[in-house]
Amino acid sequence: MLTGSMLKQAIISGANNICSQKERINDLNIFPVPDGDTGTNMSMTITAAITALKDCDSDNAGEVAKVVASAMLRGARGNSGVILSLLFRGFAKGLEGKAEASGKDLVKALGIGVDAAYKAVMKPTEGTILTVAREAFEEGAKAVKKVTDPAKVWSVVCKSASESLDRTPELLPVLKKAGVVDAGGKGLLVIFEGMLSFIKNGKMIEYAEADFSSADTSDDTFRNAAAEFDEVINFTYCTEFIVGRDASITTSPLKLRAYLETIGDCVVVVDDDEIIKVHVHTEDPGKALQRGLQYGQLLTVKVENMRQQHEQQKASNAKSEKKLEVVAPEEEIGFVSVASGDGLTTLFKDLGCTHVVSGGQSMNPSTDDIYEAVMATPAKTVFVLPNNKNIIMAAEQTAKIVEDREVIILPTKTIPQGISAMLAFDPDSDAVINKGAMQDAFSCVSTGQITFAARDSEFGMKKIKEGDIIGLDNGKLTVADKTPKKAILKLAKNMIDKDAEFVTLIYGAGISEKDAQEVYDELVLKYGNDVDINMIDGGQPIYYYILGVESSN
Repeated sequence: MLTGSMLKQAIISGANNICSQKERINDLNIFPVPDGDTGTNMSMTITAAITALKDCDSDNAGEVAKVVASAMLRGARGNSGVILSLLFRGFAKGLEGKAEASGKDLVKALGIGVDAAYKAVMKPTEGTILTVAREAFEEGAKAVKKVTDPAKVWSVVCKSASESLDRTPELLPVLKKAGVVDAGGKGLLVIFEGMLSFIKNGKMIEYAEADFSSADTSDDTFRNAAAEFDEVINFTYCTEFIVGRDASITTSPLKLRAYLETIGDCVVVVDDDEIIKVHVHTEDPGKALQRGLQYGQLLTVKVENMRQQHEQQKASNAKSEKKLEVVAPEEEIGFVSVASGDGLTTLFKDLGCTHVVSGGQSMNPSTDDIYEAVMATPAKTVFVLPNNKNIIMAAEQTAKIVEDREVIILPTKTIPQGISAMLAFDPDSDAVINKGAMQDAFSCVSTGQITFAARDSEFGMKKIKEGDIIGLDNGKLTVADKTPKKAILKLAKNMIDKDAEFVTLIYGAGISEKDAQEVYDELVLKYGNDVDINMIDGGQPIYYYILGVESSN
């Protein structure tokens, strides 16, 4: 039988296992957009439970499961995190009132969680974490007819989850094409295996920080190099650029690396036949760029003042540590939205949002983050605009735990949809009428996004290299180019048709006002006679440009 303290240690072991492997799980995300956060979301979700367990001294399995479920629900981030929290909520329901748990109890609890997870997803897709959880439960249910020992039963659950994970590429062709398994399913298996280590052998899997010190050219090496200044800032400017290689220049990039090491630190030089990607911390970005020009044309350049960033981050952290105060629901209607970037935060507040939760692509807020903002909004009815498809489920969980006010989730998937919804609000109408009007408004909005390829991929018959500029039309990759300007103009040509009435160009943190103005001027020249075009300094990360196109139908 499994006692409460044993269950507690097993879950901690599972959490340590996924925290150690989260980057490998992130890298299973097959789409080239920088949204590889499945491992991060799942690890942060279960870590919320570990924090809560520190104050739990109970040896009652049901009580431990209840603490875990409550903490994971509030800490859930992203769709994968919400599904994970629902699976563990099943443990709370299945083990309720039980001091100890048998193998049969564990499987029954898992089944309750699987059922809840499937019901929470509007259109469940097989070949995902849902499939892995369901098939693991089904094999476990067969096993308990013969054995009840928790270790033996959970061994069957893990074995079945592993086999199910291996089959996910057969259920999802995109996984098979990319040669990977489902990221969410992998994360679940890693947690289950961490739990098994303690249940079966009494061995706690310890947290091990991934080693990125080797000088390879993987995504992980480059991704983590920029974070190294957290401890000591020896040089002011974080300088990143990509050089399009001139075929006539045969000088080795190793010489570029050697030079950069004389003017800075945290040097990473990644190259192939077409590009050289560079990262360096230095006091003189100009020297780094000039040396890079000796190898070809600069395709992208980003220079950031790390000392300034560090101070801003410290201020932001201090601010975020201050909890929002719960206020009484006195007004009729209030709003909470999710956005990232000073410009977008200011815009949504100007449009009437009491609170703007920081988050978006690769930075999904937790259910508790949204809950806190809702409870700090003085309204009887609070509309929540997630503005990202991976935040909708977390927002929906918020609605289930708020008791003293009504919460309405408007399932906005993008920033332009959120803006259109807020513009459609009528203060003279009630919540029901406004819900319909706001949904109608954002349903007519198409969204284009310009970002960079986070990994090598394929677009049609064309190969995309890490660092290439890519354009998404309503989430579908349609454009690949070498500069943000070329990419946004191509994307606009695809999206602005005869039905378009309003166009909003939002430029991000990596774009200067001058560059944005040039794009805006070209859009006005080409489309200004037929549509109303506006430009906003959003300051958002990840996306160089966001394009909102509102149509008449």
